[in-house]
Amino acid sequence: MFNLLYPRLYVDSILDIPLERLRTLKIRAFILDLDNTLTEWNSKEVREEVSQWFGLIKQKGFKACILSNNGEQRIIAVAQSLDIPYVHRAQKPRRGGYRRALALMGVAAGETAVIGDQIFTDVLGGNRSGLFTILVKPIDRKEFMGTKISRGMEFFVLRRLQKKIKSGNFPQI
Repeated sequence: MFNLLYPRLYVDSILDIPLERLRTLKIRAFILDLDNTLTEWNSKEVREEVSQWFGLIKQKGFKACILSNNGEQRIIAVAQSLDIPYVHRAQKPRRGGYRRALALMGVAAGETAVIGDQIFTDVLGGNRSGLFTILVKPIDRKEFMGTKISRGMEFFVLRRLQKKIKSGNFPQI
């Protein structure tokens, strides 16, 4: 059970993702969470460094799609600004939204990484869907109340994960 909660990679932000290393693992696409992964919670504003990162991944030939449990109105603004497709009301960690994102990009699960800031939605859903999972630290502390509650449970998983990393028992790529 715990293995479904562990990401394959844990980094500070999307800017720290080793793109060339992922390319050697045959990763060619990213499914990305919105809140506190790409933008601050409940925001349509994309930081300049995030926009530049998207320019870089496109230049390197990676595909990308936003996958969010939010409604369409805010997601569409961010997706349009980044010129990428999106799936709204994804019901993460259920697999259906991940499948829709894969279909939109025309890629297979084995060549796709999911990137998000939450263990019980992004990592769990990505692992259940057979994706390479990347956990990032949240951009900001401001969050939806339901997320704050799940962060309490995440604390215990993160503590175990950090112990595994420090002891060398967590294989980072």
